[in-house]
Amino acid sequence: MRTVIFRTVAPFLTALMIIFSIFILLRGHNEPGGGFIGGLIAASANAVYGIACGVSPVRRSLKFHPMTIAAAGLFIATLAGMASIFAQAGFLTGLWTTVNLFGQTIDLSTTLFFDIGVYLVVLGTFSSIGLALEEREME
Repeated sequence: MRTVIFRTVAPFLTALMIIFSIFILLRGHNEPGGGFIGGLIAASANAVYGIACGVSPVRRSLKFHPMTIAAAGLFIATLAGMASIFAQAGFLTGLWTTVNLFGQTIDLSTTLFFDIGVYLVVLGTFSSIGLALEEREME
């Protein structure tokens, strides 16, 4: 399946899928979607890139080991839950704040950070599985 056309189109398709996964991640805050499905789309993008170009370019593009990405996501999701405990609310209770950035008011919440953590956990876990399977197939 490593045709010239597929190898040429795969990097563009991968970039488009990553952008779409971030859109789904942020959209899921108010509508269907969120960290899990966004992470699955991003992991699928890595799989497409891996099928087209091989495992080594995917590992280089990730910059970190996939399980490190998953551990960072778990840490972020846990911190999002712990923030509500410090505010004397139940674990994983959503907390909101506003931040003024360059004259724009931005609403931030702990649920957004939880979704980002889930996104990273899913991306790291499924990328690790996909890369391991692809490496096994190449042997």
